[in-house]
Amino acid sequence: MKILIADDDPVSRQLLRGLVLKWGYEVVTAEDGNAAWNSLKLLDAPRMALLDWMMPGLNGIDVCRELRAKSRVPIIMLTARDAEIDTVVGLEVGADDYVTKPFRLRELVARIRAALRRAPGEEEDSNAEVVEVADVRLDPIRHEVAVRGEPVQLALKEFDLLELLLVNAGRVLTRDTLMDRVWGPSYVGDTKTLDVHIKRLRAKIEENPSAPTRITTIRGLGYRYEKPKV
Repeated sequence: MKILIADDDPVSRQLLRGLVLKWGYEVVTAEDGNAAWNSLKLLDAPRMALLDWMMPGLNGIDVCRELRAKSRVPIIMLTARDAEIDTVVGLEVGADDYVTKPFRLRELVARIRAALRRAPGEEEDSNAEVVEVADVRLDPIRHEVAVRGEPVQLALKEFDLLELLLVNAGRVLTRDTLMDRVWGPSYVGDTKTLDVHIKRLRAKIEENPSAPTRITTIRGLGYRYEKPKV
């Protein structure tokens, strides 16, 4: 399985390449956004993409947006931009995680490993059952979601969140529970990542995202997927 590393900084690119090679993955590197996109078009389902935000040509956000339109492969953005609005933009276009430079090596390793563990792969449980709540159907094996019979494309973390919420429909899941189960206990980011993903989920499955009736906020606790009233 190949992992794409796109960064115009040769030092960062070489450091990341060395890390990934130690885990037994093949590595494809790109020094700018155009090279990254050309590499992605040639790769057959890369295992992950690590994208620097600021690159010549296409930037990381552009590459992320294009890749997410075609694939649910995990995407981690790497950037020196640490303003909250930049984090939100990265997540809104489909990134699964966001690491600011200069990054702590242990933190980055934890986030990469967490994303790889959550990615679709051969290790998935072949006995996992389809989950249906009213008119929402989620197939964990095929990684497919349908709402009112129409397919809905979800990013990896969106899919994981929805699956957890559906399985626990009618129960309140705290923010900490959602973060631990979807991003892993080693995740060191803040909870605005969760809020952004919930917002994106609502935009895709709610009839009126501004007044959600499926995924509701339980103030001070977390979120609940509402069971249909009988």
